[in-house]
Amino acid sequence: MTNSQEYNEELQKIQDQDFTHNWVSSSAFLFYLQVACIVVFVLGGCYMLYSKRYEKADVKYQESTLYTPIYK
Repeated sequence: MTNSQEYNEELQKIQDQDFTHNWVSSSAFLFYLQVACIVVFVLGGCYMLYSKRYEKADVKYQESTLYTPIYK
C-alpha cells in the first residue's frame, strides 16, 4: 500500500463521518432539529399562556367609574 492510497482511505473515512460532507445525514439532522425547536417553542408558549391565564391583575380604578359610583 502506498502513502497516497492510505491517505485517501483515511480522508474518505473522515469525510464519511464528517457532518458537512455527508448531506443525507446532515439534512435529516437539521430537519429533526427544526421540528424539535418548533415543538419546544409551541409547548413553551402554551405553558406560558396556561400559567398566566388565571392570574388576576390588581387594577386600581376610580370609584366614580363603578356601576354604582361612589362620590366623595
